[in-house]
Amino acid sequence: MRKPLPVELAGIRWNLWGRRLLFVVLGAMLAALSYSLFQVPHNLAAGGLSGVAIIINRFTGWPPGLLFMVMNVPIFVLGFRHLGRWRFLVFTSLAVLVFSLSVDFFGSLLPTLLERFPITADPLLSAIYAGLVGGIAGGLIYRAGGTLGGTGVIGRILQRRTGIPLNHVYLYTDTLIILTAGLVFGWETALYAMLTLFLNGLAADFVLEGPSTIRIVLIISDRPDELAQALMAGLGRGISFWPITGGYTGQTHAMLFCTVYRPQVQELKEIVARIDPDAFVVIGDGHQALGKGFKPLR
Repeated sequence: MRKPLPVELAGIRWNLWGRRLLFVVLGAMLAALSYSLFQVPHNLAAGGLSGVAIIINRFTGWPPGLLFMVMNVPIFVLGFRHLGRWRFLVFTSLAVLVFSLSVDFFGSLLPTLLERFPITADPLLSAIYAGLVGGIAGGLIYRAGGTLGGTGVIGRILQRRTGIPLNHVYLYTDTLIILTAGLVFGWETALYAMLTLFLNGLAADFVLEGPSTIRIVLIISDRPDELAQALMAGLGRGISFWPITGGYTGQTHAMLFCTVYRPQVQELKEIVARIDPDAFVVIGDGHQALGKGFKPLR
């Protein structure tokens, strides 16, 4: 039976949860504002289910926020079955709910509230600001441990089941959606959508952890077997470890090595803190990773 946490630690945990919930809500509302202001008026279907919602809205007139929520329901079922992480599911569900409701709210409010809507008739400006503001919003949600559902959940499932890297999954799905948008709205609009997608990724990276490709992690721990199993199960990444001797104490420890993508760093730190709070962790930048799980050598 698990022992109850001390009052101080319980308070810290609830503060962290409250901060994460705040990040999710603010990030989802900011993403909805950017989506309603810049993407929907100019048909910038920049990948993901939000892009699919814009395409379907063109033919049906159904609210894009409602479409986004409905399309995420079967994806949540898959995520619950294959990912099995309650915290991930809770924060992602909250983000999707707030985003969907806010999109339709802003969609009805902004045209009456603003003297000029959309605020710019230049699709290039809209593409730039949609990418930057939406990326900042996404970064806030990622930092809280959630996503906006859709291709993010599908990508994690495929990574675990097939070993296909997350960036490859995003590339395939988003490219297909943008190509479809090009057929529907015209290729010039599709090019603007590609710019939005690119800037969105850059802005999210800056908010999440700064600009780099991968993270190289070294962990010194006295519980290497348990920690390696938890990291491999939670992140889907290989772990190597070997014995080392501390120069100051002369005691024997284990050093674990792994390489992860930037969005996985927060989850890695939480796993290490849960399994071995006394571990020593060093996280460094990496420019490229070649081999299984990353870019192929050939």
